[in-house]
Amino acid sequence: MQASQLAGPPRQERLPSYYHSSLNDTTTYPRLEGDSEADVVIIGAGFTGIASAVELSERGYRVAVVEANRVGWGASGRNGGQVTGSLSGDTAMRKQMRASLGDEVDDFIWFLRWRGHDIIRQRIEKYGIDCDLRFGHLHTAMKPVHLQELEESYAEAQQRGMADEVSLLDAQGVREILATDLYCGAIRNNRNMHLHPLNLCMGEARAAASLGAQIYEHTRVEDILPGDQPIVVTDAGRIRARHVLLAGDVYHRLARRQLSGMIFPAMGGIVTTEPLGDLARTLNPECLAVYDCRFVLDYYRMTADGRLLFGGGCNYSGRDSRDIAAELRPAIETTFPQLKGVAIEHQWSCAMGIVVNRIPQLGQVSPNVWYCQGYSGHGVASSHIMGEIMADAISGQLEKFDVFSRCSHVRVPMGDWLGNPMLAAGMWYYRLKEALR
Repeated sequence: MQASQLAGPPRQERLPSYYHSSLNDTTTYPRLEGDSEADVVIIGAGFTGIASAVELSERGYRVAVVEANRVGWGASGRNGGQVTGSLSGDTAMRKQMRASLGDEVDDFIWFLRWRGHDIIRQRIEKYGIDCDLRFGHLHTAMKPVHLQELEESYAEAQQRGMADEVSLLDAQGVREILATDLYCGAIRNNRNMHLHPLNLCMGEARAAASLGAQIYEHTRVEDILPGDQPIVVTDAGRIRARHVLLAGDVYHRLARRQLSGMIFPAMGGIVTTEPLGDLARTLNPECLAVYDCRFVLDYYRMTADGRLLFGGGCNYSGRDSRDIAAELRPAIETTFPQLKGVAIEHQWSCAMGIVVNRIPQLGQVSPNVWYCQGYSGHGVASSHIMGEIMADAISGQLEKFDVFSRCSHVRVPMGDWLGNPMLAAGMWYYRLKEALR
């Protein structure tokens, strides 16, 4: 198989972030040295890889997970921590999947919206994972056209039996639970959740290890040798397996002949303020997670220790911002004027894997080498759904996998060079379109 090394320098420790500073599990895993065997080798120890490892280990497979850096090093340990029923690419999914599913496509997509919630909630309970899980979310409207879209979503939720979990709020209703005048309405959803994603990822890794999975950190994959039993070649050892799963999302550079030009990095910036004390309860007394209806949106929530965690302003150039706090402070102070001048104690970024049509990409680069990637900013729930689907597929249950693998994707020529400028141009178009709505 044509392959090259994982992206980025080898053996990186965690980047500074609020999540790193509040990590409650400091478990480290060894580097792979020498030769080994497994039923399944998973490349990448973010949510996709770790969730798949738990699923497969629960089914009795011998699993090895190899990670170039640390468990949860990438976007899985640096995201906004919101678990919502929002699917990136649902319109494109509905259009393409109708060919496979017919009239059942709407039920299939609705199932996907909420399956990740069930997996995460059940896993936290089963394995006793401490990750600050809380329920409650607002999807907010900033202009009347947004409110019209929310009304349609609310009607669908009611028709689907969620009347006890969702409510449609007007501007006054939002102000009663959020101390801001920015919004003209919102959907409140009490099924949606928010949590500490790095603690979740570490807790799931611990669960996989307790089931017998071998996890190797600081283990850089250099090649995959094809065959009936492919061999994963690392910088200090090899693992022979029956199956290999590429779960590195936008961070890996393996199988470029098959996968180049399909997924591109977009840099998301997040900050946390200093602890707000009683002001946190004034601003957001019910500790709800929030994001708005814009295509390039802001999102925020209160942390367990009373900080405002705020993200937004996605950078589609693929390059890190020089000063995330300076970029996000105007949005914070517009949302909550009470926080003008507030101290920002943590700032960091993460690379999200963006797919042009926003449909997660599932497939095979050879009969027993699989890949799963591309959640376009909706990865916490989606990665757990896809982890279950990939475990099913490796176990021989291909129905859901086939639905995704049959979807067609835009492959950008000279993708590694041209893809991000195209994304940036596309986002400029959508920002303009949003401004004119």
